[in-house]
Amino acid sequence: MSHDRVRARKPTHDVDRWSVGTVERTTRRSGDAVFELRTDEGETVELVVTAAIGELVVSRLDLEADESPVVARVWYRKRDG
Repeated sequence: MSHDRVRARKPTHDVDRWSVGTVERTTRRSGDAVFELRTDEGETVELVVTAAIGELVVSRLDLEADESPVVARVWYRKRDG
């Protein structure tokens, strides 16, 4: 399966290839992490990444131990096709 890309921190290279979204929900599906984001234009984007990448992104969001990643800003690239 081809996975999307998501980052907790602003990328330092190819910045114009990344979009920004706000996390609305995170779930699991078939062992993968699913991020539902709201874009600045109000659209909903669903990203599917490996569970390890999902955990890495959440761990880098500067959250308290019991805090949810909902409303956090992330950078993403949606996989074509």
